[in-house]
Amino acid sequence: MAALLPSITNLKRAALDLLFPPWCIGCGREGDYICDVCRRQLPYISPPICSVCGRPLTIDNTCPGCIGRQAAIDGIRAPFLFGGVIRQVVHQLKYQNLKAIAPLLAGFLHEFLLENPLPGDVLVPVPIHHRRERERGYNQSSLIALGLSRLNGLPLVENSLIRKINTPPQVRTTSAAERHKNIAGAFVCIDQRLEGKHVLLIDDVSTSGATLNACSAVLKAGGVASVYGLTIALEI
Repeated sequence: MAALLPSITNLKRAALDLLFPPWCIGCGREGDYICDVCRRQLPYISPPICSVCGRPLTIDNTCPGCIGRQAAIDGIRAPFLFGGVIRQVVHQLKYQNLKAIAPLLAGFLHEFLLENPLPGDVLVPVPIHHRRERERGYNQSSLIALGLSRLNGLPLVENSLIRKINTPPQVRTTSAAERHKNIAGAFVCIDQRLEGKHVLLIDDVSTSGATLNACSAVLKAGGVASVYGLTIALEI
C-alpha cells in the first residue's frame, strides 16, 4: 500500500491541474507557475560572488557588506536575486497560501546544488515561531526543504533547531544592525540530532543574513560541523 502512495498523490495532482490549471505568476499565461518566457528573465546570480554572503561582488571584487564582519555561518548561497517574478513567487508562497509552488522552488535549489555543490548531510529549515506557524498554517521554509529532500535524498531534520522568541518580522527592520539585534537569542537547539553534521540551512530569502547567521551560531554551539545557508533569493 505504501508503494502506491506516490502514484496516488501524482494522480491527484494531475486531476487538480486539469480542473485548476496553474497560471504564470509573472504574466498570467496558463500552464505553469513560471512560464518559459518569464523563466528566461529570472534574476540569476552570476559569479564572481562573495564567499560569505553569496552576493555579486563589486567591479573591484570586494563585498562592502561583509568587510570586517565576523560570521558564524560558513557561507550563504542562492540562485536568484530577490526581484521580479521571484519576488512575486516568494510572496505568493509566504503570504497568499500558494503552497503548491514550493516544489517548483525546491527544484530551483536542486538544480543549483547540482551545479554548485555544498557540503551537506542534512537539510534544516529555518524555523518560525509556533504562534506564527499556527496563524499561517505552515512554515514556507519547511515546505521548500521537504521538496528539496525528495529531490536530492538528504534527510530533513525539523524541530531540533527551534525559534523560542517570536521576534518582529525582519522585513519590518530598516538596517542590517537592527536585523542582527532583532534576531539575537531567538533560536535554540534542543537536542543532539545535528551534532557532527554538515547542515544545509534552508530559507526563502536572505536580506542581511542575520537570521541565517543567528541559526548557525546556535547550531555550531550545539556541535554542528558546518552550516551553509541555501535560500531561493538574496536581497541586495
